Amino acid sequence: MTVIINGTDSSATTPALTGGTAGTSTGPYFPATNQWAVSTNGTQAMLVDASQNVTLSGTLYANLPNTFGFKNRFINGAMVIDQKNAGAAITQTTSRLSVVDRWQIYGSIASKFTAQQNAGAVTPPAGFNNYLGITSSSAYSIAATDIFYLTQWIEGFNFADMSWGTANAQTVTLSFWVRSSLTGTFGGSCVNSAENRSYPFTYSIAVANTWEKKSITIAGDTSGTWIGATNGVGLKLFFGLGVGTTYSGTAGAWAGALYLSATGATSVVGTNAATFYITGVQLEKGSMATLFDYRSYGTELGLCLRYYQTLPGIVVNPAASWLSITYVTPMRANPTVSGGGGGFTIDSASVYVGNFYQTTRAAQTITLSAEF
Repeated sequence: MTVIINGTDSSATTPALTGGTAGTSTGPYFPATNQWAVSTNGTQAMLVDASQNVTLSGTLYANLPNTFGFKNRFINGAMVIDQKNAGAAITQTTSRLSVVDRWQIYGSIASKFTAQQNAGAVTPPAGFNNYLGITSSSAYSIAATDIFYLTQWIEGFNFADMSWGTANAQTVTLSFWVRSSLTGTFGGSCVNSAENRSYPFTYSIAVANTWEKKSITIAGDTSGTWIGATNGVGLKLFFGLGVGTTYSGTAGAWAGALYLSATGATSVVGTNAATFYITGVQLEKGSMATLFDYRSYGTELGLCLRYYQTLPGIVVNPAASWLSITYVTPMRANPTVSGGGGGFTIDSASVYVGNFYQTTRAAQTITLSAEF
């Protein structure tokens, strides 16, 4: 490696950068490893290796704006889009239910918590306008096999470049803002589509009813089977709201089992009226959390429409007995279709939704769902 500073080839020396305050910046060259580093007051700020890869550290890098396209692999991480519920509260059941777009809740016992966009009407953290709120409905004692969680499943097309399941598995960083009426250690997990590889993680909430930002770095899994570039599930991310011992594992390590949270994590459903609020959820490649990847409202909505669409005001002429409707945007898979009355029967739901029948001219709302 040849290092040029102020026009001088410094390959054989350990040069000092000129400019600035004398003695505060150095630019050592390491011939043995073909690396060059820039340090300030003894702390490395930048490292250039022999392959011209540049590693930056410190708050300057952490606060760089997003300039790398689809940095955040989560969709609707700021909880802005809520097509299905329009801000209304829903009660958890024993089926996965969508709260805001792309985010779902589940519980092994029904009616133990409610979920809602902007539940409790608290002020979001600076820079955010929305959050997802969970409120416990009782003080429920978790059994060994109980599971309560908030989740988003990332499509394979949006995660394949992480190369998990190979020797080239990439490190990722999960970051988010969280607020709870409870304090202590909370848990979650990364899980593959087959649910036989998982990485439990923990984070702490130090002060009740206060927004805190969390960051968790996860080394990519070099083992197991991970879905590649398909429309299947590339990664399942869980935030535990109360997970029994059967599905809790050691934090900070990959395991060949299904763990949805970490051993000893706090149970939100274990305290009556406990709250758990979250926003700004981001999963990005690399070992450092950067600024949240804000996308325009139209872009975020377009990403959500791949999984769920509502088509209002559809009127079918009874004499025609059919109607062909083009999707607003291509969907992840052939969707399930439901209508708002009128006696619909649906023969097909591929590129076009077709062959409807209704007995009146009343406008109908049709929903298309291609969620996992």
